[in-house]
Parts: sequence; structure tokens; C-alpha cells
Amino acid sequence: MFLGLDSSTQSLSAVIIDPANGQIAASGSVNFGMDLPDYGASSGFIPGGKNGEVHADPRMWLDALDLLFKRLSEAVDLSRIEFIAGSGQQHGSVYVREGFDEAAMNLDPSRSLVEQLGKELSRESSPIWMDTSTGVECVEITSALGGAAEVCARSGSIAVERFTGPQIRKFSKTDPAGYAATARIHLVSSFIASVLAGKPMPIDFGDGSGMNLLNLAELDWDSKLLAATAPGLGAKLLPPASCLTPQGTVSAYFSTKYGISSSCRVCPFTGDNPASLVGMGATTPGQVVISLGTSDTFFAAMAEPKTDPQGFGHVFGNPAGGFMSLICFRNGSLAREALRDELGADWSAFEKEALAATVDSAGKNLTLPFYGAEITPRHDFEIPVTHFSDEPTPALRIRSLLEGQFLNMKLHSEWMGVAAERIRLTGGASKNDGIAQLVADVFQAPVERLDVANSAALGAALIAAAAGGHDLVGLEGIFCKPAAESLLLPDTSLAGNYSTALTNFRKLLEQTING
Repeated sequence: MFLGLDSSTQSLSAVIIDPANGQIAASGSVNFGMDLPDYGASSGFIPGGKNGEVHADPRMWLDALDLLFKRLSEAVDLSRIEFIAGSGQQHGSVYVREGFDEAAMNLDPSRSLVEQLGKELSRESSPIWMDTSTGVECVEITSALGGAAEVCARSGSIAVERFTGPQIRKFSKTDPAGYAATARIHLVSSFIASVLAGKPMPIDFGDGSGMNLLNLAELDWDSKLLAATAPGLGAKLLPPASCLTPQGTVSAYFSTKYGISSSCRVCPFTGDNPASLVGMGATTPGQVVISLGTSDTFFAAMAEPKTDPQGFGHVFGNPAGGFMSLICFRNGSLAREALRDELGADWSAFEKEALAATVDSAGKNLTLPFYGAEITPRHDFEIPVTHFSDEPTPALRIRSLLEGQFLNMKLHSEWMGVAAERIRLTGGASKNDGIAQLVADVFQAPVERLDVANSAALGAALIAAAAGGHDLVGLEGIFCKPAAESLLLPDTSLAGNYSTALTNFRKLLEQTING
């Protein structure tokens, strides 16, 4: 069997798969807020951060590891697990002292992880992906490299506040003594992998490319980005590696305490977004994933490390090899629910209204679907901007908002040069047939819905099995099947409508942003 772990913002989860019978053998989860209330992190992070700071306590992740393995050991025979892989919330960083590696190597099974490793942290809290406090540092890194385009071309993204490089730079400036006492900097993923293996584990290509430090073309730390970020940074990072190549065996702490075989191999962990690409069965180009949540995300595999010239999209390493893009749209369900509440419609009415709007209106009535600040494109919209050729009835307003969201996705993913052969739709709103059909029509591609409870943990389990010799694409075919009768085909008669609509949407967007 093969174990996949995922340390997300709010929980630490596990999925154990048995490829021999094509089944998920077991799963489990520790919710940080409910299961570890002493940390006071009801949403997985320390509340009350100032000036955009959002941090979490890495000791909480250590306690979660102990609790999760205790629960798993009581539910399943962990000695059957041959490989472990995992993922962590991208961009979060952990800072440890020189004594951390030796302490992790010599853990006493009679004591907890926190007791033995908590004192080896050189920084008591870890900045996570929600942190927006490093605007100054982003400007400094960008200036040192000669512009945002250069940072993006090297690292796959412009300098972004939540990315690890700017966060490291801020730490080195505000706490130089703490930075000097830091022997190694981990991501959340490599930190947990190191604890499991009892040895320092490298950052993998997928998670490392979310740091503004990894050179995509070379798949190694970029010397200019390192120099622009913090002094002596290269010495605090292990060389990056593939998550498919095991780097050690599970430590005696876990084999003795929880019954995992001492021969169980541990892979470098990746980020939650690359792991989700695997868990959604989309590691080959042409398979696009659209996740409809509070924010909407668009991600897809790419053969080459092509970067977004506008700097809105991000490029990460693909666990299966090659690369992947990720584009985030802040106005996802935030916008859909705002219009729903404005119209006083429940979700069932929302769906019926969207379907009832005449097909003839497709693409003719335009809405820039932004209720406030957006990051793709980066602009602060006060209210949705509309241009209706018909009377803006509730049905047309709903349809136009949804079309606007998916036209915006299509517009801002053109730089990838990847045609969507099939779209895998997930997230709460994906269950709505009206919304799913509009995705198929706007992109002119078949849409299938996947009902995956934890795509990152499942993806990690598939990575573990692939590291153990199983074919990854074959595993995706077994474990990443769409929900029954979920396929929706595009109405090809609307292709011309949406081609014209995309051109008009681009013009309306440019006019609005440029005043």
C-alpha cells in the first residue's frame, strides 16, 4: 500500500491506496482547529496578524503528525505501506536551527515530536500563503533583478507577497539574529518529510517553483534570485529534487511507535497544487482543471516552462515531469454568491435561471464579473461592469456573470498555448449543471465533474505508488475517474458567438482598466 499526506491550511490528511485492487484502503484527517484547540488556530493560522501578516505555529503540524499516525495505526496495518509521499500548502516556510537534523535523526518514541523538535525552531512561527506583508521586499527583489519580467522568466512568477523568497527576505531584515541562527529553511512540505524520514529532505521542483527562487529552465536555485533575497541563502537550502525519487526510509520513531515498516521509503514532498494536478488525473497536456471555490483556479500541464508575459499566471513543476500552470481568480464564488444574494435566488433557482436564459443571448451581454479587487487581472473594480444588448433580466444577468468569469479564464490562459481537450471541473459550484454547461460552451471542450474529497492527498498517494514502480498515468485512470454521468458536451453552434464575445470582453476589460 502507498500513503499520501497533505498538510493544508486547516488540516493534515492521509489517503492510503492499494493499487492491486484499485481501492482507497483508508483515509484520515486531523483538523487543526477542532483536534488541536490549544493552539487557538480555528482556521489553521494564528489570528490577529498585523499589517498583512498571517502565520501558523509549526509545532501544531508536529502534534498533528503524531495524532494522525496514532489514528491511522488504530485503523489499518501500517506495516503494509511501502512508500510515503506528501504535499503541503504552498509558500509556507519553516526555519530550523543546526540541532534540528540531529534531533530528528534520534527521536525517542516514548516522547512526542513537539517535545523533541519544538525547541529546534529558529523562528517560532511560519508565514503561510495568506500573508501579504512583503510588498516592500517584492519591490526590492524585482528591482535587483531589473524588472518583473526577468523575475517571472527565471522563476515562473513575478515576485509575489505570499511567495517564500520575499518572506525570507523580510525575516532576514527584521530579525537578522534569527536568520543567522537558521541552519536550514524548509517549506511546509519538506519540513514534514524531514520529520518522517529523520533526515533533511530536499524541496521538490513543484513546491520549489512557488518560492521565486528556483530557476525553471535549470531546475536549480537561481544564483541571482538567491543573492537578491538574503545573504548566504544558498547554504540554507538543499539542492531541489524530484518528488518521484525516494530520499530515505521512515525514521525509527514512526516504525517503532506506529508500526510502519522500517524499510518504508519516503519521497520528497511536493506542493498542494502540483499534488492536486495528479489527484485530478491531469498530468498530461490537454487536460485542464478548473476548480470553482471561494476563488476559482485554472491549472493545466505544460511541456515547456512558458511563462505569463503579464505576470498573472504561475508556473510550477509537474510531478509527472515537465511543468504546470496555475491561474487564480479571486472573484469566484464571491461574485456568484453576491449576485445570488442581490437577486434573492437560491442555488436551484440560480441554476434554472442560468439555463432558462435564451441560447441566442450567448456572449452578447457582457459582464466584467468583479465585485471588488481582482488578481487576474490585477485591478480594484468597484462594481461589475456590464454591456447589455438585451434587457438585463435576472436570467441574463446570471448568464452574463458566469460567461464573464469563464471568458476571463479563457482570455488569461491564452499565453499557455495549450488547447483544452477536456476540462475536469471540481469544487462546490461544479455540481450545478447550468454552470458546468457554460464552461463547456465557452471553452468549446467536453466537461466532466470529479468528486474527489482530497485531491492533494490522493495525488500524493499516487506519487508514492509511482515512486514504487506503478505507472502514474495508469493510476490516474483507476483512481481519478469522473462522477457517473457527469460528462457535458459543448454546443458547437455557439463557437462563433463565444469567439466574438472573447474579443469584445477583451476590449471592455481594457477600456475599464485604462479608464
